[in-house]
Amino acid sequence: MTVFLLATLDTKGPEADLVRDRLQALGIETCLVDTGCLGEPTVAADVSREEVFSAAATSRHELVAGGDRGAAIAAAARGATQIVWSAHQRDQVRGVLALGGSAGTTIGTAAMRRLPIGIPKLMISTLASGQVRPYVADKDIMMFNSVVDLAGINRISRHVLANAAAAMVGMVKHRPEYSQSDRPLVAATMFGVTTPCVERARDVLQDAGYEVLVFHATGNGGQAMESLIADGVLAGVLDLTTTELADELVGGILSAGPQRLTAAARHGVPQVVSVGATDMVNFGPPETTPAEFDQRVFYHHNPTVTLMRTTVSENQRLGTEIGGKLAGATGPAAILLPLRGVSAIDADGQPFDSPAARQALFTAIKKHAGDVPVLELDHHINDESFAVAAARRLLSMM
Repeated sequence: MTVFLLATLDTKGPEADLVRDRLQALGIETCLVDTGCLGEPTVAADVSREEVFSAAATSRHELVAGGDRGAAIAAAARGATQIVWSAHQRDQVRGVLALGGSAGTTIGTAAMRRLPIGIPKLMISTLASGQVRPYVADKDIMMFNSVVDLAGINRISRHVLANAAAAMVGMVKHRPEYSQSDRPLVAATMFGVTTPCVERARDVLQDAGYEVLVFHATGNGGQAMESLIADGVLAGVLDLTTTELADELVGGILSAGPQRLTAAARHGVPQVVSVGATDMVNFGPPETTPAEFDQRVFYHHNPTVTLMRTTVSENQRLGTEIGGKLAGATGPAAILLPLRGVSAIDADGQPFDSPAARQALFTAIKKHAGDVPVLELDHHINDESFAVAAARRLLSMM
């Protein structure tokens, strides 16, 4: 089994060569993949750029003739992804390490995102100190800041590249061992304002013999959970905190994308769904909230997080979406509605308390949920009784 090293060898040849030498000196078999296109490679590769572009159903000749750098990068990403994925299917991938600027990062992380969680993935990148969510998405990719541009070997880049290689060696040589007796996995979604509910439900599930993975509903958390559901590793889903749908609908900063709340329905995984924190849309500091929302109701959670109350109309649309997505479930599903409030600040006397908004949400869910059971419970979402009911419902399905 091998660590795949991805680099554009026309521009990053010496750097890739240094990393390869370091990996091999530390006892790691390495396969160097050339993802370059327009220039000539400066070091020899184990997988040529011609093989990469062939895997992407194109050719280097066509791309060079076209002169479109963007098209070349996209094709290299497709080809590298296919090569790494095919090797993984043959059980030949111990890890993936890539290096580069914007192009190399796009190519390298595309291949990494195709692999399951648990395989070491390390990206040495000039972009690693910035916004990396587009590159990392929902996978366990380590972004390693190159500090200086990857434009030759110098006293800074030499240390950075060597340390990155050593980090990959550590991950490869010291992977954890898993017991065949590991308990079945259940996913749960949580936000700060639904923590008491999820913690109590987790206790019930764990007492029943399940291991509970809690995902923070901050966009990336929901994406990661959807990915694991699609990978077939979960026995059930306790999706109590669906707040990311509100951010996707209204334009908040914590959206998990339009595919949120679809994987369990599509793959037939038992799921219990609720409406935790759908009373809010998330923004950053107060000065970052869009001017169009100036007249809305806000709650300043902390100096960097500003919450905005969802309206009656928005709740009606959220309910339509939640009900509609659950109606298409191919496996066991149920929706639980907490009639007394959907978050810690949506309760009697709290800043986001809005019976009208809750009623619009609940009515739309019941209208669009089809044959999926919708249970209305006279509790707040953080009441122990609600949490226990949700957990027991999921247990009965599994």
